[in-house]
Amino acid sequence: MPFPDPTSELTHILVVEDIEASKRFYSDVLGAELYREYGGTSLVYTFLGNWLLVVTGGGPTPDKPTVTFERPADPDRVSAAFTIRVKDCQETYKELKARGAEFLTPPKMSEHGGEIRCFFRDPSGHLFEISQVEGL
Repeated sequence: MPFPDPTSELTHILVVEDIEASKRFYSDVLGAELYREYGGTSLVYTFLGNWLLVVTGGGPTPDKPTVTFERPADPDRVSAAFTIRVKDCQETYKELKARGAEFLTPPKMSEHGGEIRCFFRDPSGHLFEISQVEGL
């Protein structure tokens, strides 16, 4: 069977510092559905058709002998982020803010125009964007 086959799914792994703060954020603020918990170090969520695996950090293992999992060292330096396309950025901003999301700024028109967006972080510094494309 060729890869990827129709049963393949993608899971995003997010390394966090505080599993309980992350659990509150992903469940209560983001509204992700908790699917499973593992030993106080891992949370599995479903969110918008994706899997999110939220884990505490850890050192190398036999299957990744040179890799250490750690949370973002500097949340202002980003190599990956999540964008959530929404119908109304202003209303989504208000709702997420009321749930406890801490935004970098209120929604603003992007520098290229045609898109209203704003950014927030999870408790460990992972960056999320909500984005509304004008005219859609």
